[in-house]
Amino acid sequence: MHRLVRSDRHHPRKSRFRWRFLFKLIFITGLSGLCAAGLLLLYLYQAELPLAGSDRDSQLINSRGETIAVFSDGGRNRESAQLSEISPWLIQATLATEDRHFYEHVGFDLKGMARAVLVNIKEMDMVQGASTLTQQLARNLYLSHERTWSRKLKEAMYTAQLEMKYSKDDILEMYLNEIYYGHGAYGIEAAAQMYFGKSAKELDLAESAMLAGVPKGPTYYSPFNHMKNAKDRQRTVLSALTATGGITQQEAEDAYEVMLSFQSPKQPSPVNKAPYFRDYIRNVVVTELGFDEALLEHGGLQIYTTLDPEAQQAAEVAVTAELSGSPELEVALISIDPRNGHVKALVGGANYKQSQYNHVFASTRQPGSSFKPIMYLAALSSGKMTSASKFSSQPTLFHYDDNRKTYSPKNFGDKYLGEIDMRQAIAASDNIYAVNTILTVGAEQVVEMSRKMGITSPMQAVPSLALGTSPVSPFEMAAAFAVISNQGRSVDPVAVLKITDSQGRILYEAKPPVTEQVVEPAAAYVLTHLMESVFESGGTGSRVSSEIKRPVAGKTGTTGTDAWLVGFTPELSTAVWVGYDKGKHLGTAESRKAAPIFAKYTSEALKKVPPKIFPIPDGVVSVYIDPDTGLLATQDCPERKLEVFIQGSEPTEFCMEHGEAEPQPLPPPTEKERPESHSWWSDLKRWWMD
Repeated sequence: MHRLVRSDRHHPRKSRFRWRFLFKLIFITGLSGLCAAGLLLLYLYQAELPLAGSDRDSQLINSRGETIAVFSDGGRNRESAQLSEISPWLIQATLATEDRHFYEHVGFDLKGMARAVLVNIKEMDMVQGASTLTQQLARNLYLSHERTWSRKLKEAMYTAQLEMKYSKDDILEMYLNEIYYGHGAYGIEAAAQMYFGKSAKELDLAESAMLAGVPKGPTYYSPFNHMKNAKDRQRTVLSALTATGGITQQEAEDAYEVMLSFQSPKQPSPVNKAPYFRDYIRNVVVTELGFDEALLEHGGLQIYTTLDPEAQQAAEVAVTAELSGSPELEVALISIDPRNGHVKALVGGANYKQSQYNHVFASTRQPGSSFKPIMYLAALSSGKMTSASKFSSQPTLFHYDDNRKTYSPKNFGDKYLGEIDMRQAIAASDNIYAVNTILTVGAEQVVEMSRKMGITSPMQAVPSLALGTSPVSPFEMAAAFAVISNQGRSVDPVAVLKITDSQGRILYEAKPPVTEQVVEPAAAYVLTHLMESVFESGGTGSRVSSEIKRPVAGKTGTTGTDAWLVGFTPELSTAVWVGYDKGKHLGTAESRKAAPIFAKYTSEALKKVPPKIFPIPDGVVSVYIDPDTGLLATQDCPERKLEVFIQGSEPTEFCMEHGEAEPQPLPPPTEKERPESHSWWSDLKRWWMD
């Protein structure tokens, strides 16, 4: 009886002890849980998010820092837009349909998740979800769509990280640029363009409600595939907008009744900007710089290039304007800054969707007469000829190779000019004068000059080389003419300036341009001054001279299958080629398209750049000569012209053909009469006349 009483007396103590222990256990467990949760949140905040699927596509960036294309093997049509560039109707419709409490939760809809968990436990499978917009973004960016617990755990982690690292507006913007709208269109901008042919900012209520419903089932709700399903889904979206107070019932009914105007479902998705340039950069990065192609495809590289967006736009517009209505006619345009070698614009064909072949690098086309300036530069540089050197333009049978071979070229249209000098020969593109020149200088020396100027294509050291019979690519021609523009200095063309990884670490950076003086500046200037005559009266480019209101030099070239104009200003060296892929002969109209493309492009690409004269280096002199004899003009000469020479090569004898007394030399040219003043005045007049 005593024991029993004692036992009863200690029982309350044991109870209190047990409750106290249980409380401590719960407290410690809770505190540990909070610490663990805090540590987990701290870890998630500090940890880097994995590389997003879209971010794994390496980006091509132009000279202004704008992304113009991506490198991806998926062929995705993706265009980004800022939140301010998206219709408010589309934003409201998306939130009302996908996540009404988006701006209130922290990434998770706890009630919805609890409901989904109970259903999934009951079914013993992942049959239901309650994903918020942030969760959907995490899944689309970083994960697959498989229904597994491990994937859901990763999704929760990435969702928390997104909410910690980004604002709600940032998350919404990323979501609208990432979500799939069917038919290869990722992001609302691409979807708006594909379905309605307009920007995301221009979408009205009816269009927004239609597109906001598509991501639920891009195939099932596509208006291209199932219009009834799409309209039913549109009604659901409009009802959601009504329920959230975004619109009235009447507005919903009116929007549903709107007859929407869709683009043709067969219309190809738009390709990236400057697609030929993108392909060129791919080759440079993989072949020349040695980057692995898989890294280019999925490494999230940032490739900074020299492409000038305004110049590229000018090139594409000029090509389209001239080639419209000419089926199968192909084109190449390449433009390089001669001062640093930067590739500013590149168009490799008439239509990338029809042909991805890049004609800029096609080394199978004959340059024709556009090659002649390279030969004339060799002639001037050698000292064997000057701008006043004369040959007779007449049908001629040339003998070469120790008289064992003959060559009989003809002028276009069988037009022969008699005694002419180098300026007249360049302006009129005289073939007889050109062959006389190469035989005087030596074909081997012309090949050597070509190599110095950057031409690597095979060349035959024969008289016909003077007429451009050895094939060469437009890229090589633009690089070679850049040497002339750059006062005889060669700079290797460059298109990639820098490559960084996804974290911004520099993987490659181009070295500063290295210039090499391959020909004396005076020779380059004299040739430049002669080549300006191509765009003056009587020159082969005179018909487009009124479009180019600035100093410009160049040379046309025409063969039976190829039309060229290669020319330059102090800022740009540009080669334009036009022809057919199958070697089809050019008609008269087609053979005249290269010059207008060059003129339109040059004028537009440099419209914000004040006209500049070609700088005159030391070692250049200008004297008056008699046009008939090529000797120094006197006061008795009825005609005289101001010509430029490399110092020391100018004529020293006076013309004796006119007058009987001792010839009286002319005074030296005044500043106003010097070539630079004359050239500037001519261009200034053209500037105001048009």
